[in-house]
Amino acid sequence: MSGSALGRVITRPARRRDAERCELCGRDVPQAHAHVLDEQTGELLCSCRACALLFEQDGAAGGRYRPVPERRVRLSGPEPAELGVPVGLAFFVRRPDGGVDACYPSPLGVTRWEVDLKVWERATAGCEPLRAMRPAVEALLVNTSRGVSQQWLVPIDDCYRLVALVRRHWTGLSGGERVWKEIEAFFADLTSANASEGKGR
Repeated sequence: MSGSALGRVITRPARRRDAERCELCGRDVPQAHAHVLDEQTGELLCSCRACALLFEQDGAAGGRYRPVPERRVRLSGPEPAELGVPVGLAFFVRRPDGGVDACYPSPLGVTRWEVDLKVWERATAGCEPLRAMRPAVEALLVNTSRGVSQQWLVPIDDCYRLVALVRRHWTGLSGGERVWKEIEAFFADLTSANASEGKGR
């Protein structure tokens, strides 16, 4: 996702549930809805289920819109230290050109750097979900803050919701208790959603 698209996601004002619309066809959508990535502009767009499914079928033919997957998988590896994560929260995104960007949320937005491909390949060699991670629309999300150690394969929009959360609630030098409670709740929701999806399979 481009920097401008990130800014759009973070600064987009909160809208009423009944004001949510598909940005492709204009149809009303619920608060929990699909997203697609516009590969020409790099923007993340709200999408109804019908449009998301349509572009999922078109994706194999190289269409403009790439649906954001909904799968969330709790991983047992790789260890964050293997990837050189210098902070407690970070996410890793494969670019369409094959490179990998590491990003971490901050009060100012996202700081990113390019991961050495040999390091990435070595760290993810034994993790099939990461080897199959979809470029631009899925991410490896790691949390090693406050003694926690979690690794997740998540949709990219989850990562940007986390970025927005950090920006909204961060105070002082260390973030303040409010932001860390919000981060804990974010990962608790991931765990709960993952458990629910597992029961539905």
